[in-house]
Amino acid sequence: MSYPRSFLGLLLAGFTLVILPLVGALAYSAWNTERLAGQSRSAVFNASQAARASRSLVERIGTIERLAQQAAVLDDPELIQGYARVHRSFRQLAEEIGQLPLDDTQLGALSRAVRHEQALYDLLTGMPRSRVEAAAISEHVDQLVDASREVLAINNLIVDREVERLRASADEVQRGLILLLLFSTAVALTIALALTRYIARPIVAIDAAIRQLGGADFSRPIAVRGPEDLRYLGRRLDWLRRRLDEFESQKNRFLRHVSHELKTPLTALREGAELLNDQVAGPLVPAQQQVVSIMRDNSVKLQRLIEELLDYQRALHAAASLEVKPVVLDSLVSEATRAHELAAQSKGLRLNIDSQAAMVEADPEKLRSIIDNLVSNAVKFTPPGGTITVKARVQAGEAVIEVMDSGPGVPPEERESIFNLFWRGRKGEGTRIKGSGLGLAIARELVEAHGGHIAVVPEGSGGHFRVTLPRRSARALADAA
Repeated sequence: MSYPRSFLGLLLAGFTLVILPLVGALAYSAWNTERLAGQSRSAVFNASQAARASRSLVERIGTIERLAQQAAVLDDPELIQGYARVHRSFRQLAEEIGQLPLDDTQLGALSRAVRHEQALYDLLTGMPRSRVEAAAISEHVDQLVDASREVLAINNLIVDREVERLRASADEVQRGLILLLLFSTAVALTIALALTRYIARPIVAIDAAIRQLGGADFSRPIAVRGPEDLRYLGRRLDWLRRRLDEFESQKNRFLRHVSHELKTPLTALREGAELLNDQVAGPLVPAQQQVVSIMRDNSVKLQRLIEELLDYQRALHAAASLEVKPVVLDSLVSEATRAHELAAQSKGLRLNIDSQAAMVEADPEKLRSIIDNLVSNAVKFTPPGGTITVKARVQAGEAVIEVMDSGPGVPPEERESIFNLFWRGRKGEGTRIKGSGLGLAIARELVEAHGGHIAVVPEGSGGHFRVTLPRRSARALADAA
């Protein structure tokens, strides 16, 4: 299927195809309107002609009646000549009326009037005439007067018929225009729907390509079919895909190299510290023993930091590629929390779970990691004999997960920075808690990837963290858009 060279040309072509049925309907409507107007003019002309000719014909009949009555009494040649002129005028008018669109009844009335007038004319112009003719003349005159009344009705009949014909034509045109409007609208909508799918196809392909890049999927080539300008945009997106793939590969290589380059000397350093600590090279004085212990502890800490930094990079990559699916909230929260029961028991902590049964849309592994980091943080900060409570519920279309402990809580000045990378809070009297400071940072990244929010709740004593997630994941809503 071929496309125009530009997207604007595609839109113009689609618009032209959509309006063609409407333009055709408009042209047909204009033609019908003009035809109806012509019929109206013809009807008005025929009615006026019929009215004029009928009145003139009745006037001629009145003249003929007067002349015939005079001729029956007076034997005057001039009266006969005058009647002959009126007779010719009568016949001419009758012929004009006969040219009008008359039906059989109207033609019969006109023919009778002409026939009676002709009989009267023949009677008056016949030679020789006698006085007996007066009664015959009166009879013919009476018949002609009766016919004149029928002729006079021709005008009204013609007008009524033309009005009826015009009304029928108007009704026919109206029905035709309504059907044409419905048909042309249906055709235009069908063409519009087909063109919408046709025009939207390259846009959908571009949208899918952007979603692919947003999901950190750089393996599939991007190809967009459509007008030249959109195909060019597809080629640029594919170039961007290749560049991002290169950057991702370079980053992974860099992290592998850094971890290898750091771990190799660090391993040697740890082994040396262990050997010295075990006094393999000879006994150590107390001061030397203290220095070796510091070296050994910090080498272990450095290795753990390197591993956690790599874990954080993997968490960032995972946050960019959520696999959203329906999740049973109470089951997942209980499973993630009970994984810390042994650690809690070792400190004499009581672990309470209050979870509501509900379905949410989320990535189950990422959601489990969020809960795991928050509970692990609570276990770390809660003093022995304390209590940790995990609540989960759904309210106002959102999933709310809360982790509360009876520890020292989060100082007001640390409530914003506690989610920063490598930030470690203080535990009473300014002492910093041991840890990498990555757990809450990873939790925030995963929560925000779901379109949610994580915060420290200031009310109450102890630590209180609240995670709010949309019941339908923001990623799912974007995919459905």
